[in-house]
Amino acid sequence: MKSKYEDVVCHVKSVRQSSGLSQSRLADLVGVKRQAIYDIETGKYMPNTALALRLAAHLKCRVEDLFSEQISNEIQGINLVEEDGWENQRVAVAKIRGRLVGYSLAGIRSFNDGFRPADGLLAPDGSTVRLLCSDAIVDKTIMLLGCDPAFSILSAHVSRNAPDMRIHCRFASSYRALRGLASGNAHIAGAHLHNNQPGESNVALAHEMLAGAKVTVVAFSLLEEGLMVSRGNPYQIRDVRDLADGKIRLANREEGAALRTLLDDYLDRFGIPRDAVKGYYNEVSSHVDGAQMVAYKFADAALGFRAVAHAFGLDFVPIETVRCDLVIPNDLVDHPVVSIVLDTLHDRRLRDELRALPGYESSRTGSVIADS
Repeated sequence: MKSKYEDVVCHVKSVRQSSGLSQSRLADLVGVKRQAIYDIETGKYMPNTALALRLAAHLKCRVEDLFSEQISNEIQGINLVEEDGWENQRVAVAKIRGRLVGYSLAGIRSFNDGFRPADGLLAPDGSTVRLLCSDAIVDKTIMLLGCDPAFSILSAHVSRNAPDMRIHCRFASSYRALRGLASGNAHIAGAHLHNNQPGESNVALAHEMLAGAKVTVVAFSLLEEGLMVSRGNPYQIRDVRDLADGKIRLANREEGAALRTLLDDYLDRFGIPRDAVKGYYNEVSSHVDGAQMVAYKFADAALGFRAVAHAFGLDFVPIETVRCDLVIPNDLVDHPVVSIVLDTLHDRRLRDELRALPGYESSRTGSVIADS
């Protein structure tokens, strides 16, 4: 039966009966009175960890077999971020300022060496969702938008430090991530603009996109950005100027991506018109897409990170080392999962793993860049 403790279902009675034990006998085995077993089975009392472990030991099962979270079948209203996502039922869900926000798990977003599990199933009209997990899980889930592939590593370390808390990492360029944050569709946004003028570009863009709302900006990683090229660098590309030779086919990022801004600034610096770069208007939506274009010989160079080039067996021509920051609205800083994220940034284990990635450095990880 369901206990009075929210979202907890007690299975002690059914397991005990299957084992052929009476309440009195089980009480003797675990060292409590029979009334305590009765109260546990009727949901009046939740045992502490030590008693739960003893119950599991004597009933020859796991604690999880005795107590589980109640999965809500309640139909709830949801704000689906992608307008066309309603055609796919499976969604990732988080609660942001009391509002359920859903991101479609369709297409490539649904697959990462195996299908990503959904938090809920949409109704046909896309306006409501039936959760496949408990409300308590949704309450301890945050949405992080950004394009640093190391965000998945941050998510894993947060879960290790707090197993009941989760981060949904959703790929988005720096501009799209901050736009989503401004729209209330994320708890945290990642931005990695290079500083092309005095001041902090990530902070300036955050204030612009969030209309001056107060935010905390915390450093996550330092990473090398540049051109991903075929192994051996057959065109002997040394820097951005070589892209104007008329032969090299570029896979560019979409307008608004931080890497596109980086390229444009360097083209302006060298006085190179956009049309002089073959493939300048050949856009891909991620550095992984760009790496695949080079790997399959559809392009000779693509904008991306050293770590992504290394993962695809490509060579890399560095342009700049930039800092990827986490942008957090100040009213969300005290969210329990966000608090764990901020603590985890100072965890040596996370920093060591970031340093193990090609082209990454973690000396600034956890540093507060701005709080205003």
